[in-house]
Amino acid sequence: MRHFRRALVAGAIFAIPLAGVNAQTAANYPVKQIRVIVPFAPGGPTDTMARAISQRLTEAWGQTVLVDNRPGAGGNIGTEIAAKSAPDGYTLFKGTVANAINHSLSAKLPFDFQRDFAPVTQSYITGLILAVHPSLPVKSVKDLIALARARPGALVYSSSGVGGTPHMSGELFGTLAGVKMVHVPYKGSAPAMADLLGGQVQLTFDNMLTVLPQVKSGKLRGLAVTLPARSPLAPELPTVMESGLPGFEVKSWNGVLAPSGTSRDIITRLNAEIVRILRDSALREKFSQQGIELAPGTPEEFGAFIRQEIAKWAKVIQVSGARAE
Repeated sequence: MRHFRRALVAGAIFAIPLAGVNAQTAANYPVKQIRVIVPFAPGGPTDTMARAISQRLTEAWGQTVLVDNRPGAGGNIGTEIAAKSAPDGYTLFKGTVANAINHSLSAKLPFDFQRDFAPVTQSYITGLILAVHPSLPVKSVKDLIALARARPGALVYSSSGVGGTPHMSGELFGTLAGVKMVHVPYKGSAPAMADLLGGQVQLTFDNMLTVLPQVKSGKLRGLAVTLPARSPLAPELPTVMESGLPGFEVKSWNGVLAPSGTSRDIITRLNAEIVRILRDSALREKFSQQGIELAPGTPEEFGAFIRQEIAKWAKVIQVSGARAE
């Protein structure tokens, strides 16, 4: 018993400096380079947002914040690297709607998006545009649904790859409208758009920056946006919901997370600084011109949003039978 008490005392003695070191580390954070893992190739909106935040964090803290692009497997390669990184605040992760989708779409992932990450803040929300090739004899969502019902399995829609929001938008559309369309995944948005413009496929759901120029030039016909409200960039386009398909809403989003176990003090410090950055009027204006709404908030709000998105897409995947390749 005396040996047991001595062990407890010794443990308590060693615990005191350890707690002190953790507190000191959080107070001095950061003291070295931070990397932000982006699970996609450079150039996309997730990468662009990560670089905007990283540059401003570097300026504010005097420590380099470096973007580390780790693309592949629909974002799962970069996600695994981030999930297995040390929870010390020096590895951050740009999580996206793809993570919420892959949670149910991909079987036996080597990580759990909810369990292995601590939310810091959401970064932005944007929508997609439902567009068709001009040769398709439809001018509205109702027309498209009627044609798809009359020709089940005949309409083909393109996407940038399995599990992305363009793909899952088509699955949700088919589920809610009760129609069957054929999905053709491409290796990226550019080849998917090329085949749509060429008439090899009939329609797509894709981001505003990709679709809107083609709609304005007359090369594609825009039918609707996927957000719950019309976009200031294309106010003439109705939402899918107001076009006669209640419940249809697709948001493309991303945010900042850290590996689970990261100090709450560090999470709080990161949140305060990144929220300050995302509330900058110049940055908000820059992204609004791309149809992107900055959406900073608390870690708790972002965590609740992620849970809602995981549940939503799990239901769509179950009903549609969609699976990763």
